[in-house]
Amino acid sequence: MKKIISLFQRNYDGDRLVRNETVPGAEWVLTGEGVATRKWDGTACLVKEGRLYKRYDAKKGKPSPADFVPAQPEADPMTGHWPGWVPVGEGPEDKYHREGWKWICGYYSVGVPDGTYELIGPKIQGNPEKVPEHMLIEHGVIRLDDAPRDYDALKAWFVDRDIEGVVWHHPDGRMVKIKLKDYGLKRRG
Repeated sequence: MKKIISLFQRNYDGDRLVRNETVPGAEWVLTGEGVATRKWDGTACLVKEGRLYKRYDAKKGKPSPADFVPAQPEADPMTGHWPGWVPVGEGPEDKYHREGWKWICGYYSVGVPDGTYELIGPKIQGNPEKVPEHMLIEHGVIRLDDAPRDYDALKAWFVDRDIEGVVWHHPDGRMVKIKLKDYGLKRRG
């Protein structure tokens, strides 16, 4: 899962919030293409051939582990970040991933489908999703058909929502995101 572009340009030289200017390559969202889905606040995971992987960023100059599975062919030339995956192990650092895996395996009766998921739970990112146990949520399953697509309407829409953000999925695989905090808003609660 490569880095997802934002819907709107960010003020990198100031408050770091978004402004009403579309990021190149995200115009399709404004024209009504794609499906809006809920963005979860946790940590990304990959299920591939019945195995759970956790997110790993081989940052500029940092060697990648031997079992690193790249999410894109090479590092980003601007940032040096190279996102990918490493298998979840048996060590204490992967305890919550294993708990999430156990939860999702209990949900499916015939194996967990390959794809990307979000690990959420009491010990992940301070639990902004307010869930009682560690779980894996498949990306793109919660549709937000009422999510507007323009700058001002989105900001107003977020005020009444306690979610991290929206990810639009295009039929050809492209994705675009926007987060509540991109507007300077905070989650309730």
